[in-house]
Amino acid sequence: MIHKTAIIDPKAKIASNVKIGAYSIIGPDVEVNENTIIHSHVSISGQTIIGKENKIYPFASIGNDPQDLKYNGEKTKLIIGDNNTIREYVTINPGTIGGGSKTKIGNNCLFMISSHVAHDCIVGDNVIIANNVPLGGHAIIEDNVVIGGNSAVQQFTRIGKMAMIGGMTGVLHDVIPYGLSTGNRNSLQGLNLIGLRRAKFENKDILELSDAYKKIFATKNINENISKLNGSFQENSLVKNVIDFITKDKKRSICTPFS
Repeated sequence: MIHKTAIIDPKAKIASNVKIGAYSIIGPDVEVNENTIIHSHVSISGQTIIGKENKIYPFASIGNDPQDLKYNGEKTKLIIGDNNTIREYVTINPGTIGGGSKTKIGNNCLFMISSHVAHDCIVGDNVIIANNVPLGGHAIIEDNVVIGGNSAVQQFTRIGKMAMIGGMTGVLHDVIPYGLSTGNRNSLQGLNLIGLRRAKFENKDILELSDAYKKIFATKNINENISKLNGSFQENSLVKNVIDFITKDKKRSICTPFS
């Protein structure tokens, strides 16, 4: 059902069973797929593809021009997956030429009120971003991450899978997978053990990860500490994910207990 006051460009691709509320505006290059609900007063523009079964609440702004002074009207994309909830006043911007021309959102995410996803961000699946959290441009948020309310994520920062960021945290450093990070300028507080148990990882694997964590962050020289592992924990995928994340090329320093 499409409300009679909604303004939809005739070139937009809208699946037959999409619901669009009063006074929402849909631009010509927008594609909205099956069973998505767009409430009233939503603005969707740009080259934006929205997947199936999403819910977008009033006053969200999706696909409007990125807040990058270098942006000059280029045709860039915003791709949103399936079954996401985008609450009131959320803003999600498309990519820029300098960042790969694409912002991408996965599936089953929750963006709470007034959160912001800047240009060229990559957000994985099952991510929860709480109220008033901005993601700076080019940030990468991996699967199953939770970011607490009023936190801020600096541009080019990475947050590894299943990490948890405490409320009101300034995220300046990359956070390892399964990490727990808080603080005015974020430091690493330990591992997200509750999240790991809820995800039903084997206790043996969690204990090995805890042991590896202590060795990796025993001193400030984490690269040297990793080399001292001498291939230990090779069979543990959790540890491997952490080491791969740390040793990958990066724009930001790794968040540590010493940060």
